[in-house]
Amino acid sequence: MQILYPSIKPNRSFYLDVDDIHQLYVEESGDENGIPVLFIHGGPGGGCSEQDRRFFNPEKYRIILFDQRGAGLSKPHAELRDNTTQHLIDDIEKIRDHLNIEKWVLFGGSWGSTLALLYAQSFPERVLGMVLRGIFLCRPADLQWFYQEGASHIFPDYWEKFIAPIYHDPTYHAPAYHDRHVGDKKVSPVDHINAYYDLLTSDNELEKMQAAKQWSLWEGRCATLQPSPTIEKVFGHPRLALALARIEAHYFVNRAFIRDNEIENNCDVLADIPSILIHGRYDMVCPLDNAFTLQKNWPNAQLRIIRDAGHSSKEPGISDALIKATDEMVSLLSNDQPA
Repeated sequence: MQILYPSIKPNRSFYLDVDDIHQLYVEESGDENGIPVLFIHGGPGGGCSEQDRRFFNPEKYRIILFDQRGAGLSKPHAELRDNTTQHLIDDIEKIRDHLNIEKWVLFGGSWGSTLALLYAQSFPERVLGMVLRGIFLCRPADLQWFYQEGASHIFPDYWEKFIAPIYHDPTYHAPAYHDRHVGDKKVSPVDHINAYYDLLTSDNELEKMQAAKQWSLWEGRCATLQPSPTIEKVFGHPRLALALARIEAHYFVNRAFIRDNEIENNCDVLADIPSILIHGRYDMVCPLDNAFTLQKNWPNAQLRIIRDAGHSSKEPGISDALIKATDEMVSLLSNDQPA
């Protein structure tokens, strides 16, 4: 079982102005002459952490981390203006150009896999390879599964806490998705993403923060096969919760600013990019059919299903698979170099 590489500090960090509103936090660590790899965090809105440097051999990789618009240490915090998928794709190109990198490896999990795939489909000539975890195709069905009905049946206790801010009553057993009847009248289900978006963009700061915490904790509690108080504590931190909840809700009410099935329909441009897909068998945030569908449309990608894991990169089986994949990518790319 592979474990994370030892903790390292950044060689340098800086802020990159990408427009009149946003400044992105960017850092580099590892070997400045190594294979460039870009870590693309999840969410959107999740931000990076010290641990994210440790999936890569620091003697082989030039490790680049950045916080997407509104996330982590980027400024302004939790900002929704000029924050769309296309903005993020353009930001990645600006970082690559600023660092004078011709091509790089992409490493992303959950929303990070979504953004990596969309960037690679826009700029395939800039991608050496990809290691992707917890594939998230961001289809309407994927959003319905996690926020409307699906995961609610697996975690009904966590679900009640998630929907409580919407109904203002934690004891109310709200409908998950199906139409319900009040007397003789048919009542359509509440759209939970839109309801949360209203709370998260309101002027009531207390209401906004309470909603952000429950949105974030719902994701954290569902992310691992075994309950993890450590991960729950991370997701419950007010700063992370506010950015994650606001930015995710902003993207998801807009269907991630992409067309339905956009990723699956454009897999042909990925055919020649060596890629490894890592997915937990019991991923309840982004179910395995995301990775299975992607691989069916992209047969050259290797799909590795981790039998004893959920969604989180912090689960031992997932970490082991990711580190093996980044080591394997070094060997693969080294063999491709001219003698």
